[in-house]
Amino acid sequence: MARERKIDMVILGLLSHEDLTGYDIKKRIDGAISFFWKGSFGNIYPALKGMENQGLITKNDTSVGGREKTTYHITESGSDALKDWLKEEQASNELKYETLLKLFFGGAESRGVSVHNIEVFEEQIQKDLKVLKKYSEALEKSLDVEDHIYYSLTASFGIKTYEAYLKWCAKAKKMLKQRGGK
Repeated sequence: MARERKIDMVILGLLSHEDLTGYDIKKRIDGAISFFWKGSFGNIYPALKGMENQGLITKNDTSVGGREKTTYHITESGSDALKDWLKEEQASNELKYETLLKLFFGGAESRGVSVHNIEVFEEQIQKDLKVLKKYSEALEKSLDVEDHIYYSLTASFGIKTYEAYLKWCAKAKKMLKQRGGK
């Protein structure tokens, strides 16, 4: 598959477990995957159309209670594309945090603004960490299911990363509050 979009791989990965609607795909991305990957309807639906055109997925239109419902199913070609991607050695692991970008340029404003930005970041990390720990606890009880091992490893990575972020937040706030400056 020539230069696939990563959203394609996310969708193929989700469809490898079950048939889903575009809305269901968005819900899955906003759930457990949102800790490390984002997706919007604006990139999900064009990706679905493109993958359907490439024969990676098929769609099934049904009427449920008088409403049209379109579900998507991964094809054998789609499964092969997903497996090929999983085998690739190269992976893009970009880190983009607007909080860090604001902090980098924080000297243009008072330290209080930077401290506040760190506190907002810290609050979100604490919320996300609670959710990740709940996922992790539930997964630890069912590691006999093959996919749960991978989900658990992903959650564990998130927990360790978020705990490190919280340590950094404490240190950064202390440094900004202790030293003089504007």
